[in-house]
Amino acid sequence: MSPTGAGYPEGVLDPSQIAPETPRPIRRDEYDRMVELGLFEGERVELLYGTIVTMSPTGPPHDSAIEELNEKLVVALAGRARVRVQSAFAASDGSRPEPDLAVVPKGPHHQAHPSEALLVIEVAESSLLKDRGVKAQLYAESGVPEYWVVNLRDRVIEVHTDIERGRYATVTSFVAGDSIAVRAFPDVRIAVADVIR
Repeated sequence: MSPTGAGYPEGVLDPSQIAPETPRPIRRDEYDRMVELGLFEGERVELLYGTIVTMSPTGPPHDSAIEELNEKLVVALAGRARVRVQSAFAASDGSRPEPDLAVVPKGPHHQAHPSEALLVIEVAESSLLKDRGVKAQLYAESGVPEYWVVNLRDRVIEVHTDIERGRYATVTSFVAGDSIAVRAFPDVRIAVADVIR
C-alpha cells in the first residue's frame, strides 16, 4: 500500500512525503505516445498539468446536454468552424484535456490535435470543482477566449470570458429563459432551456 497523506486517496503519493524531490510531470508528447501504444485502453483519462487524471462517469443529463449543444452548434457553424465532441485539445506541453465540446477553426486535424479553440464547453455535475478551477485556468492560459461550464447541479450555464493575466476575468451565469450568443459567432445563440432540461 502506498503511503498517503490527508486528502490523497490510496495509491496516490503525497508530494510532501518525498520532499525535497518532486514528482516528474508527464509531457504531452509522452502521453500521446502512451495513448498510441494503447496503455489506457478502456479508461477515460486526460492529461492536466503533467498529471494523468481519471474523468468522471457520465449520466443521461450530461450526455443529453452534449447532444443538444452538438446538434445546435454543428448546424449553426457548418462551413465556418469544426465542432469536436470529447476529443483531445493540445492545450500545452503538459496538458491534453478532452473537453465535452470544442469549437475550433476549420482545418485538417488528422495529423495533430488542435491547439486553438474559439469556444470550449464542459458539462459538469460531479466534475464541477475541476471544471470551474483547474480546467478554467488551463483554458484561459491556452488562450481560449470563451469557456462555458454547463452546471447541471445549479441548472445554469457559466460563461467565462475576458482573459487577464492567464485567468478569466468575467464569469456570467445564464439561467432558463436566457440565451447565450457565441462570442466568435454572434449570430449563433443557444437557449439555456434547450441544453438543461
